[in-house]
Amino acid sequence: MAIYMGLKNLRRKLKAIRVRKFLRGDAEINERETAKKPSWMTPISHGFHVVENRSFRGESECSDFDSVVAQREQFEDLEVWFFGVFNAQMRDGVTKYMQSHLFDKNLKEVLRDPQTTEGFKLCPPKRCPTYRQLIVDVTSQIMRKSKETMRKAYLCTRAKISEGEKANERGKLGSTSVIVINGEKLVAANMSDYRAVVCRDGVAHEMGKRHQRRAKKHWSLNLIPGVWRKPRVSILACESGNAAGSKPSKSSEPVVGVERIDSDTEFVILASNGIWEVMKNQEAVNLIRHLDDPQEAAECLAKEALTRMSKNNISCTVIRFE
Repeated sequence: MAIYMGLKNLRRKLKAIRVRKFLRGDAEINERETAKKPSWMTPISHGFHVVENRSFRGESECSDFDSVVAQREQFEDLEVWFFGVFNAQMRDGVTKYMQSHLFDKNLKEVLRDPQTTEGFKLCPPKRCPTYRQLIVDVTSQIMRKSKETMRKAYLCTRAKISEGEKANERGKLGSTSVIVINGEKLVAANMSDYRAVVCRDGVAHEMGKRHQRRAKKHWSLNLIPGVWRKPRVSILACESGNAAGSKPSKSSEPVVGVERIDSDTEFVILASNGIWEVMKNQEAVNLIRHLDDPQEAAECLAKEALTRMSKNNISCTVIRFE
């Protein structure tokens, strides 16, 4: 009996040792996995929805519909996302320009820079301050390149379209896009009534908001003895761009903005004018804030725009930061 009890106790001790090793092993694995993934890289998820069946508008050409794009590139601990919502005229020009000039050229130039390459080699411990500073410096370079490239992409695409379009059709151009760099920086570009809206702690903020001048009236009344003159009204406003040979309207000028992603940044909405003509920025944010699934959120926005009888193209992308 004593021998049996001794063996039983021994088996219990061995089992306890194995359990402790198992738990310690799991902890070590989790620690290694955590070390592999930098703490500053914010997880990103996204969803999109494009309404194509708008037969009541009398449209039959699929080429008239909007399109969305989502592209991801990664090198070492650098992650770059490109999201966009474009109308039929803008989509190919902007996406091709961004691919050839940002991803295939500018981004690779930054990453292949001797100082950057040497920095990655000299700072293997990814938790050291020097490595973190290297990531910050490279992120800033990519942000500057992204801002410049996005603006040029919009301008070049608009110029090519204008060569083959009538002046009164230029106002139909529309697109909005953002670049997310390492889950830390947002670079957004908007054209026409397409826009990007950021939700920060439940409050809507429009990125790259266009500051339009209001029409100003200047009254002139000259009093001359014996003569009455009617007031002369001079309206100072932005050119509409509808007249032949006139400059493009302000709404067709790309507006580029940059924002920092922090703990208050919840999600970003990229949407066409079909969304924004029937709801305000804060309305859109309030409508989908409770939805954790960005795909469900995008579909919810599109459905609401349809319910409100939107007459323009309905397309949107929702980018959520975990």
